[in-house]
Amino acid sequence: MPSFEKALVLSRKKWNETISELEVRMDDGSPAKALVIEPIVGGAFPGDTVVLNTTAVDLRLGSGGYHFVIWNLTRFPVSLPKSGHIMKIRYTPIQLNVEAVEEKIHDAGSHPSETSRVLKGVPVIAGSVHSQLLPAVVSFKHLRPESKVVYVMTDGGCLPAGFSKTVDFLKKNGYLSASITCGHAFGGDYEAVTLAGALDASKRLLNADMVVVMMGPGIVGTGSALGFTGIEQAEAVNCAFALGGKPIAVLRISFSDPRPRHRGVSHHSVSVLGVMALARALVGVPELEGEKRRIIIAQLEESGITARHDVREVDCSNVIDLIKECGFEPTYMGRGLEQDPEFFMAAGAAGILASDIIREWRCMLNGDNNDCPI
Repeated sequence: MPSFEKALVLSRKKWNETISELEVRMDDGSPAKALVIEPIVGGAFPGDTVVLNTTAVDLRLGSGGYHFVIWNLTRFPVSLPKSGHIMKIRYTPIQLNVEAVEEKIHDAGSHPSETSRVLKGVPVIAGSVHSQLLPAVVSFKHLRPESKVVYVMTDGGCLPAGFSKTVDFLKKNGYLSASITCGHAFGGDYEAVTLAGALDASKRLLNADMVVVMMGPGIVGTGSALGFTGIEQAEAVNCAFALGGKPIAVLRISFSDPRPRHRGVSHHSVSVLGVMALARALVGVPELEGEKRRIIIAQLEESGITARHDVREVDCSNVIDLIKECGFEPTYMGRGLEQDPEFFMAAGAAGILASDIIREWRCMLNGDNNDCPI
């Protein structure tokens, strides 16, 4: 069961337009940190009394040591103007209304029988954890700086888009053209009811040249073969293929993770690509040497991934340098580029393959192939 406590706000610091960090004093006098997600509960200021959800901290989970403001008792009632009648986080005390992007493109829509062609061959990178976003996008934009990239954030991790410092960096520095939050995730430039609706809007409304689909920060996992939210990667692969896109699956690779099930090719990738993904995807493997390469190739063959998908080894020798040069260094499970380079190289491989797809289409176009969509 969740736990709740009252606290007094001592100070407030803005993270961004939608999230603030608070220093609070709990009822027992102890200091604590709390976050307020303003689109849901409004603002909180020094002197206010707030109700906190303390569950994650009490359980010592990965919320960064923060409580979450569930209600501001001082500023009541609260009415936050928001257009739209589609509810996210539905049937909970914190449900909020949004205008769905599917409604924006309804009148410009095509007949349901034409949805299988709506993406028109656009490459769709499907990842399983948020840390794969930056290396995939940076590697792609290095090769295709003129291309428009749209990020679709699913609800397998955190729900508010404002939690992602990576997305904020990528947008401010021109790597991403727009973000769409789908499912119960919220706070993107556009809101979507479904992943399919988000992919549709990425092409027909935003004219994306490439789309990246993966959850926001955080992932839920039980250690079992199917009980992890990253299994949604299979849905992204299947959905991209069903709508006429070219799915590219990011392998989760690590040689630094102490857990045996994540060593080499993670068991998450095995479950997604060896079992759950029904559509054939491009799968990039960074070119490695010696024992590391032998381990990866053997795992891909034994799991059936090599037979089910188009596996390609990719020269990722410059991926780490590109990430360093961009000015934002990502981490994965607390490890940086030097501690776990293969993880980031595998994500970069997907970006490189996405660029290759566009090059192939343009070669077809230059050959007067009228079926070339890009």
